[in-house]
Amino acid sequence: MDKNGNKDNALSWSALEYEERERSRDWFWALGIIVVTSSVASIIFNNYFLAVLLILSGILLGFFAIKKPEMITYELNNKGLKVKGRLYPYENMKSFWVQSEMMQNANQSTLLSIKPILFIKTSREFMPILEIPFEEELAQDIHTNMLAQEIKEEEMREHPSEKIMAALGF
Repeated sequence: MDKNGNKDNALSWSALEYEERERSRDWFWALGIIVVTSSVASIIFNNYFLAVLLILSGILLGFFAIKKPEMITYELNNKGLKVKGRLYPYENMKSFWVQSEMMQNANQSTLLSIKPILFIKTSREFMPILEIPFEEELAQDIHTNMLAQEIKEEEMREHPSEKIMAALGF
């Protein structure tokens, strides 16, 4: 039952953990060259800790670059948003924004290619904004569900650093 006493139907979907990118051998060569040269420069300046940190970071970055994304299940139910078994209650949500072509076209006449993402601003101190991918057909249902829970709608966008990282192939 929701706040109004209506029976609640859970809305669930699955999506990849992140957008998988194909990286060429050149990308890995560039990563290796950058890590080696910056580590050598750090050693020349007697900053051994930075050299070790750069090498470990390069290894981890290479590892995560070849890792395949996991399929994650999401569920909007009467208690909140469930992500991989972890519940984010509605009480901890400050605002939301549904970014999708369907919602964009309903509000404006412009046609843009937009990745469907649900943004949720939470009361958490660390990483307060959740970005949750979904399929375009669910946009209206997600929007209606969040408004029914009396969550404030606030326009949000991807952080500029994510666009920079995508341009660099991450």
